[in-house]
Amino acid sequence: MANINSQIKRNRQNEKNRVRNRNARGSARTAVTAARASFAENDPQTKEAVMKAISTLDKAAQKGVIHPNNASRRKGRLMKRLAAFLTGKPAADSK
Repeated sequence: MANINSQIKRNRQNEKNRVRNRNARGSARTAVTAARASFAENDPQTKEAVMKAISTLDKAAQKGVIHPNNASRRKGRLMKRLAAFLTGKPAADSK
C-alpha cells in the first residue's frame, strides 16, 4: 500500500481508468471473437461481423484503450481472412 499522497491518488485514478477501459476492451475482444466464429461457421453475415469488429477496434483505439498499431494489426488480420473467405481461398493466417 502506498503511503505517498500522489501515489495514493494515482492508484485511485488507475483503478477508475481500468474499470472504464474494461468495457471498450471487452467489447472489442467480443466483436473480434464473433467475427472469427462467423468465418468458422461459413455464416452469410461474416462481412457484417468483420465490419462491426473493425468499428469497435477503431473506437477502442480512439479512446486510447488499445494502441493504434494493435488495432491496425487486428483489423489487417480480419480483412485478410475476409478477403480469403470471399474468394474461397484458404487463409494463411489463422489468428
